[in-house]
Amino acid sequence: MAAPILQQPSFLLANLKADSTTKPLLQRCQDLVRIIDEYPAKELHLIFPWLVESVFGSLDGIIAGWNLRLLHARSSDYNIVMNFLNPNGPMMKLVYKLQAEEYKYEIPVNYLPGPVKACIQQGVLPDCPLFHNKLQFPLSGLLTVNLALNPFEFFMFNFAYCLITPKNCPQGHQESSTDSAYFVLVDTYLQYFLPTEGSVPPSPFSDSRGSVTAPSPRPSTGYGVHSPSLLKHHIFHQPSVNADPAAQEIWRSETLLQMFVEIWLHHYSLEMYQKLQSPQVKLALLQYRLSMSSMPCQPHVPPGSGTLHTYQEPFTPTEEHVLVVRLLVKHLHAFSNSLKPEQLTSSPSAHSHTHTSPLEEFKRVVVQRFVQQKLYLFLQHCFSHWPLDASFRAVLETWLSYVQPWRYTREKTNPQPDQNRTVPDKWESFVQENLLIYTKLFQVFLNRAIRTDLVNAKNALMVFRVSKVFAQLNLAEMIQKGEQLFLEPEHVLHHRQPRGYLTPSQGGSYLSSRQRVVTDMVFRVKSHVYALEGQDCQYKQMFGTELRGAVMKLIQIIAQARQTAKRISDHSSEVASNSSFLSWFGLGSSDLNNTFTSGEPDESGECLRKTHEFLDKALENLCQIFKLNQGQLTQLMSNLDSSQDDGNCKQLPDCIHGENGLMLTDLGRRQIINGLRRFDIQYQGDPELQPIRSYENALLVRLLYRISSLVNERFGEQMNALCSRPDFLGRLGRHYLTDPKSTIKLRQSPMSQRTLERKRHPRLSLRGLASYRTMVLLLLFYMVGAFLSFGPGSSTLLIVAGGFLYGLMMTLIGEKLKTH
Repeated sequence: MAAPILQQPSFLLANLKADSTTKPLLQRCQDLVRIIDEYPAKELHLIFPWLVESVFGSLDGIIAGWNLRLLHARSSDYNIVMNFLNPNGPMMKLVYKLQAEEYKYEIPVNYLPGPVKACIQQGVLPDCPLFHNKLQFPLSGLLTVNLALNPFEFFMFNFAYCLITPKNCPQGHQESSTDSAYFVLVDTYLQYFLPTEGSVPPSPFSDSRGSVTAPSPRPSTGYGVHSPSLLKHHIFHQPSVNADPAAQEIWRSETLLQMFVEIWLHHYSLEMYQKLQSPQVKLALLQYRLSMSSMPCQPHVPPGSGTLHTYQEPFTPTEEHVLVVRLLVKHLHAFSNSLKPEQLTSSPSAHSHTHTSPLEEFKRVVVQRFVQQKLYLFLQHCFSHWPLDASFRAVLETWLSYVQPWRYTREKTNPQPDQNRTVPDKWESFVQENLLIYTKLFQVFLNRAIRTDLVNAKNALMVFRVSKVFAQLNLAEMIQKGEQLFLEPEHVLHHRQPRGYLTPSQGGSYLSSRQRVVTDMVFRVKSHVYALEGQDCQYKQMFGTELRGAVMKLIQIIAQARQTAKRISDHSSEVASNSSFLSWFGLGSSDLNNTFTSGEPDESGECLRKTHEFLDKALENLCQIFKLNQGQLTQLMSNLDSSQDDGNCKQLPDCIHGENGLMLTDLGRRQIINGLRRFDIQYQGDPELQPIRSYENALLVRLLYRISSLVNERFGEQMNALCSRPDFLGRLGRHYLTDPKSTIKLRQSPMSQRTLERKRHPRLSLRGLASYRTMVLLLLFYMVGAFLSFGPGSSTLLIVAGGFLYGLMMTLIGEKLKTH
C-alpha cells in the first residue's frame, strides 16, 4: 500500500494541471478548498509551488496567472479570487498548514533586487535579515544560488514580486490600478498583519506548545538590546513558551513588511550601491568572507562574478508600482501612529523594565528602521528619472504622504483652514530624523519644476501641492532647526558619542537602553544624514543662499507662466468672440500656422483659470515658507508685467552663438516652455502636401490630390504657356493656376541672414473642395437651386459660371489697381 501513497501527490498535481485548462475558475477554487481541507501537508507540499505560480504568475512573466493587476470588481471572477486569497481564506490556510511542518521552497537569486543579487554574487551576506540563513550554495557555483524560504515567505515573495513583473495589458485595456484585485489585496494584507487596532490573529495550526514554529533560528535578543553584529538582524525573535500569544505571531508581520520593502523599494543604481558601502559594512562583509573561506565545502566562484560590474539593473517603476508604494506608506504611518499613548510617552529607561508587547515595539521602529532608507533612495531615483509630465503626480503624492505622518493619526481634531494648519510640536523629532527626505527631495523637485511647463494646469497643481504642504505652520521652523542641529560642529559630539555613528541598517537601534545618546537630536540628525548620504556628504541647506536663489528663479517662472496663461485666455476669448456664423463659412481665417497655441491642445478656459489660481496660491505659499519680502515680489511681478507684452512674444528665444549656430540658453528654454517666445516656424514645403486639417475630409483630400496631380502632369506645359502670356488671358490663368505668393522667401535658420527664393509652377489645386465648410456651402447652393426648381446640372453650371465671373472681376480689379 506504500507505493500508491507515494504516487498520489503526483497524480493529484497532474489532475489539478489538467483541470486548470478545462474547468472554470469557480469550480477549480471549490476543488482546491476541498483538497486543502482533506489532504495532509505531506501531499499538499508538492502542489504548493505550482499553485502559487498559477495564481500570481511565474517570476519571469511568461505565465500570467490570474492577472490580479487586471482583475477589477466588475469581473465575475473578482469575488471568487478575493475569497480564495483572503487572509482567512483557503490559500492562507494552506500556507499555515505547510508552515507547521517546516517545508522549504527555493527561489533563484536572479529574481532578487539588484543590490541584493550583486551582494550575493560577490560572496557576501546581504544586509537584510530576511535573507540570512536561507542561502543555498550548490557545488556548481554562485550563479545558481537559491533561497530556501518557508511557505509564508514563499507566498509573500511571489505576491510582492507580482507587482514588478512585466504586465501584458490587452489593447485598449485602461483601468484604474487602485480598483484592481491586487491593490485591494495589498491593503487587506496590511490591515490584517499590521493592524492599527488589536493584535494579529493567531495561526490556526500550532505545535504542541501552542506556538508556531519559528521560520528560522535566531538569537534570543529583543528590541531593546543592541546586537554586537554590524549587520541588522530581525527585530522579533523566537519567544519563550510563556510569552504573550501576540509575540508568537509577530514574525508574520515582520516578514510581510520586509518582503514588500525589499521587493518594491530595494532598487537603485550602481553608483548608489557603491556609495552605500560604508567602512563599517565593508568590515562586516570582510569578516563574512573569512568565515566563508573556512568552510569545508567552499562554493566555487566563477570568474568575474564577484565584481560590481555585474550589477546592471535598469530600474523603471511604473505608476501602478508607485501607487502601491504610497498605499504602503500611508498604512505604515497609521500603524505606527496607533501606538498606545502610554508607550509613546514612556522613557527608554522606564520602558526597558516594563512588559510591552512585541507588536507595540514593532510600531515604534517600523518606519525608521524598515522603510526610511530604501524609500528615500526609491523616491530620489523617481524624482531624477521620471518624465516631465503629469504622471509624476503619483510619485509626488507618495513623497507628500511620507512627510506628513500627522495626517494618519486617529486623533479627531477640529479641521483647520488650509492657511492656519499647524504641525503639532510632537512631530519635530520625526521631521529632524527624516531631514533629507524633506530638504534634499525638495531641492530635486525644485529643479524639476523649473523645467516643467507650468501653464499646464496639472503641472501647476503639483507646484501648488508641494508649496501648500511645506507652508504648514511650524514645519519650516522644524526643518530649519534640524539643519542647525546637523551643522553643529563635530567637537560637540565627541564627548557624547565616542563610538561613531551606527545607522539602523548597520545594527543600531533608535530605542536601545544602552545607547543613552540616542535621545540627543544632534546624534539623530547626523546619523540619519550619514546613513543616507555617506560620511562625506555635501549638505545644501534648504534655507541657504543657493536654494533661495533657485526659489526666486521658480517664482519668476511662475510669474511668466501666469502671464502666458492670461495671454492664452485673452487670445481664446478674442477668437471665440470673432467666430461667427459668417466667419465659419469662409470670411474668417482658417490658417492654423499663425494661431497661438498652448502647451497642450486641450487647454480650455477652465484649465487656464485653474492654472492662474494654483500659481497664485503657490506664490503666496513660497513667500510664507522662505519669508520673502512682499515688496520685492510685487516689484518683480510689475517688471514682468511691463516687459511681457505682445511684441515680445514675436522675438526669438534667448540664444547664444555657438560653433553650429544658435544655441538656446536656460532662459531661452524656459521662455519656450512657458510660451513667452518661440521660433517662427512655417510650413515651407508643397502646400498640397500639408498635414490634413481637422476641418478637412481626409478621403477627399487624398482623392482630389490624385486628380489634380494627373491633370498637372498631363497639361503642365499648356498651363505654363498660358500663365506666361502677358495679355489679359495670361493674367486670368495666373489667377486660377498660381499661388498669390508664387515666389516665397525661405530663411534657412535664425542665424542665417541670407534667403533662398523658390518659384512655384502653375498648377491646378482642388484641395479647397475637401473643406467641410466648402461642402456645406455647395450643399446650401444646391438646396436653394432645388427650391428654385433648378436641377443638379443647372446648379453646377451656375456655380462654375459664378466662380469664373468672380475670377474675371478680381483680375480686372487687380489690373486697375496696378495702373493707378
